[in-house]
Amino acid sequence: MEPIYWAGLYVFVLACFVGFDTISKVPPILHTPLMSAANAISGVTILGAIIAGGRAGYTLATILGFLAVVFATINVVGGYAVTDRMLQMFKKE
Repeated sequence: MEPIYWAGLYVFVLACFVGFDTISKVPPILHTPLMSAANAISGVTILGAIIAGGRAGYTLATILGFLAVVFATINVVGGYAVTDRMLQMFKKE
């Protein structure tokens, strides 16, 4: 396999470990602001998935790009819905 493949896989595995370690140490009260920041990252993920799926010449890559767009969109919409619900709890009646 190509060296660029191994480098990408290495970065992905490290990102998984760092992300899990970071999220597991966040107190529950900070999860909502953290989710708001993660929504911005998911927006970038949507753009990357659109670019990857659109430039792909293979059917499998196009399908995976489409699925990435769908799942990232679900993540963004769900994150904003949860954040909005949490903010509604702090509004005065």
